[in-house]
Amino acid sequence: MASVPSLAATVHQRVVDALSAALPEAAGADPLLRRSDRADFQANGLLALAKKLKGNPRELASQVVGALPSGGENGEIAEIEVSGPGFLNITVADAAILRTLAARYEDERLGVPVAENPGRTVIDYSQPNVAKEMHVGHLRSTVIGDAIVQILEHQGETVIRRHHIGDWGTNFGMLIQYLIEHPHELDHASDSEGAKDEGEAAMARLNRLYKSSRAVFDSDEEFKSRARDRVVRLQAGDEETLALWHKIVDESKTYFQGVYEKLDVEIRDEDVVGESAYNDDLMNVVKELEESGVAVRSDGALCVFFDDVKGQDGTPTPLIVQKSNGGFGYAATDLAAIRDRVGTLHADKLLYVVDARQALHFRMVFETAQRAGWLPEGAARQLPFGTVLGKDGKPFKTREGETVRLVDLLDEAIGRATAVVREKSEKLGLSEEEITANGEQVGIGAVKYADLSNSMTRDYVFDLDRMVSLQGDTSVYLQYAYARTRSILRKAAEQGAGGPVPHPELALAPAERALGLHLDEFGETLSQVAETYEPHKLAAYLYGLATLFTGFYDQCPVLKAPDAATVENRLFLTDLTARTLHQGMALLGIRTPERL
Repeated sequence: MASVPSLAATVHQRVVDALSAALPEAAGADPLLRRSDRADFQANGLLALAKKLKGNPRELASQVVGALPSGGENGEIAEIEVSGPGFLNITVADAAILRTLAARYEDERLGVPVAENPGRTVIDYSQPNVAKEMHVGHLRSTVIGDAIVQILEHQGETVIRRHHIGDWGTNFGMLIQYLIEHPHELDHASDSEGAKDEGEAAMARLNRLYKSSRAVFDSDEEFKSRARDRVVRLQAGDEETLALWHKIVDESKTYFQGVYEKLDVEIRDEDVVGESAYNDDLMNVVKELEESGVAVRSDGALCVFFDDVKGQDGTPTPLIVQKSNGGFGYAATDLAAIRDRVGTLHADKLLYVVDARQALHFRMVFETAQRAGWLPEGAARQLPFGTVLGKDGKPFKTREGETVRLVDLLDEAIGRATAVVREKSEKLGLSEEEITANGEQVGIGAVKYADLSNSMTRDYVFDLDRMVSLQGDTSVYLQYAYARTRSILRKAAEQGAGGPVPHPELALAPAERALGLHLDEFGETLSQVAETYEPHKLAAYLYGLATLFTGFYDQCPVLKAPDAATVENRLFLTDLTARTLHQGMALLGIRTPERL
């Protein structure tokens, strides 16, 4: 594994060194180097520096050029000119582009460095509720969380996944009491036999249990009383009650896994740590908050107050840790989870991929944990996401106004994508098995990419027609670009056209240069994405790469290039594009079919 500095980093250092040589008092100043349309890079920092030093920016720029002779120490810079009031326009040498890319090509990580001081992060994402179906609202937390996990782990971070499922509370008294009185309700019965798989069968049984128990709970006061007593027994650890609770939780996990498999996301059983896991610590949370004075009793409830959190009438709105009847809400469980994640798991960062509408709750929870000394300041962060909208711009619902089941949405995406793949597959002669596999990969990729290519804080419109389109910023466009790279490489092998070999002695066409410079930005893009937790920036990079490769393919014949060296060089650029697309898409949780 070898870290390969990007051309941007190398040129930046050359300009810093030249600036120090030309003007020792400016040593260490940032030249503000960025990509430019006028040249490969532009340094804009000399204007502010000259103003600070009361000098002429063009004269300072000329001094830097003098200290940085064209060609540079290792031949990175082909041309440098002073522009406008004192910008530096810098063009790098074709040979430098190819040498840098060759070093990336030789490394299995494409020269992407592992973080120097990786930390230990707990990330809380994909939090479904036991005995309830996963709906479109669970999509974003799952897909965004999974991508951030992959990216952080790739950067060398130790990542502990946590799925804080809703597996505790008053509803379970109702469900368990009904099971005690109707012991065969979760048996493999008629209405689950038509289910497509084991997960859907489990959900059918849970749905039946929930509807049946709810009907009795709402109509029979004596049953309602017995159900409430059952909650007390559950919280007290009654053996029979816990056994039935486990049965319900296990059925739900079977259902969850079916959905996760379809979504092509790995959720490990040991990472599913629900609300119940923290139950034994809730009284300790209450005791420590009350004794320290962080929380106070108000109308019998244990509350934490904040100066800036008030209701519409101006009265303080507290975080309620314990209700007046002695019960616990989400706040107590979330605080116990923080104590465990920092104190037991020794995390130095806590990330919560949770709906933006819960922002106030988490702000209050984090501040409470900080006041109590359980959470270092700034160690916890919510990564809020927006809402999935329908084409009408309103939260995505069925025609009947109900929440869309996640499994239905995924099935429809796979169906649409399979139709697109089948239509395009005739020339390739794909088997039915390949069409089915590609349809799944394209359909699920379309759903994930539509989510991940938007800034997570923004709402976005769920439009399957656009998502499975071969045109525009879609995963299908990226997958086809990857499949095209693989097709070119297969044809090259079949024709004996030589292999991918970089030739730094060759001059590059404009489309080759543009593609090469973009390929060189992969590592810096990943570092930025890992630092800011913004997967949409990786999606944007990959879309840019696919677009530049399409331009390269159109303008620079690969197998029909004029000479063997150019063929090999273009195969090299093609193969590096393939590897970069494959790696980048994998970090977003999207597969790349070899033939499409």
